[in-house]
Amino acid sequence: MDETEFMRGRVYGADHDDPGPREGRTYAELSGGPLDGLLLDVTDHGPAERRHGVGLPTEIGRYGPGGRAVYAPRAAGARVYEWRGDVP
Repeated sequence: MDETEFMRGRVYGADHDDPGPREGRTYAELSGGPLDGLLLDVTDHGPAERRHGVGLPTEIGRYGPGGRAVYAPRAAGARVYEWRGDVP
């Protein structure tokens, strides 16, 4: 199984022992960039995060450890967050 296939269906930031989505939570799919295919738990995100997106720490982005991948909703209320780029 390659790395892309391994990461599909996993929740960003979840334990490796318990990688799947949990009942009663709301998720957005991350599209493009280094976290493509992962699910992001947006249950507790406020209106600003749901409107403007988030910077997610990742070691596999352009800036390596300490960098963040920026994802924002495709449209208002979208359940898909698209990659906007990496930041240090």
